[in-house]
Amino acid sequence: MNVCLNRQQKNDLVQRGFSRRSFGRLAAMITAGATLPFYNESAMAQLSAIRGGMPADAVKINANENPLGPCEEALAAIHKVAKDGGRYLYEETFGFQELLAEQEGLKPNYVQPYAGSSAPLHQAVLGFTSPSKPFVTGDPGYEAPERAAEFIGTKVIRVPLTASYAHDVKKMAAASPDAGLIYICNPNNPTGTLTPRAEIEWLLANKPKGSVLLLDEAYIHIAGAPVCSDLVAQDKDIVILRTFSKIYGMAGLRAGAAIGRPDLLEKIRPWTSGALPVTGMVAATASLKSKTLVPERRKIIGDVRQDVLAFLDKHGFEYIPSVSNKFMVNVRRPGKQIIDAMMKEKVYIGRVWPSMPNHVRVSVGTQEEMNRFKTAFLKVMA
Repeated sequence: MNVCLNRQQKNDLVQRGFSRRSFGRLAAMITAGATLPFYNESAMAQLSAIRGGMPADAVKINANENPLGPCEEALAAIHKVAKDGGRYLYEETFGFQELLAEQEGLKPNYVQPYAGSSAPLHQAVLGFTSPSKPFVTGDPGYEAPERAAEFIGTKVIRVPLTASYAHDVKKMAAASPDAGLIYICNPNNPTGTLTPRAEIEWLLANKPKGSVLLLDEAYIHIAGAPVCSDLVAQDKDIVILRTFSKIYGMAGLRAGAAIGRPDLLEKIRPWTSGALPVTGMVAATASLKSKTLVPERRKIIGDVRQDVLAFLDKHGFEYIPSVSNKFMVNVRRPGKQIIDAMMKEKVYIGRVWPSMPNHVRVSVGTQEEMNRFKTAFLKVMA
């Protein structure tokens, strides 16, 4: 099916610096988004998914997943609704939207549900950047939005992290007076490090006029750091992304949301359409209702993380201190060599970033999985 952009959309794109020759390609994104090279993160998936499957006894700690999976309440909700899966059940999406808004102290129209946070992440790039409105990001940082920007001809400006591996907000604010979108993942992926709340507030107050801060809080509950939804309530130029893929253990079920002023969300919304997976919606709602899920899982993940970081300390390995469910360790040689060697030991770890070629990212799995990691890591590093 072909789609034509309406006059308002075309005028908006011209004002943002797109040429009229770009209209056909952009229109195709609306209907074919799920098959585009950046939209479904196929490049990311190819780095963490193993075609043909892994050995049954392999350890998979390469994609920042939560091996704990959905909570019992979420599983019960999925089982109950599955028999009605022939219906769209939009009301389940509305219920999720209203509950998340209530818990964040916002009106429902400040929350837009999605199937995870990947879609609004990419659509924010479409909605707020263009060839004349650059995309500003930290380096190293999550690559998916950079690829979306490059795909549509947007200039990508990568700003190195600070010495403490926080986002350098002052340099990000000064990166371009015409910045369309400034992206901060907090805690950062891949480093697992936090940018202080005060720095985020400074950036909002000092960023270029007209630019939008995209704050990705995918890992915020694992860190136990303050969320920034109150800045949305103050009608700041900020859109926050949330996903249920991490602490809630729902990566494959797909549930998430964009949180922002209604006018900002409206810049993102037109780039997609369709009903959301009802299993993800009811599981997300059930997870939000649990009083114990977040603190219990934060402790479980934190305890395992501290154990493996203590192991690295004991054996003299250099790493970046993390408050998330992944960490980066310096292997003092091209990281791909260690990734391949670990794979031969049936332990699958993450990838390498160009700005830190001797570091590899490792996700935090279960205690048993991390014990397997320790044994294999000592062997390949010997």
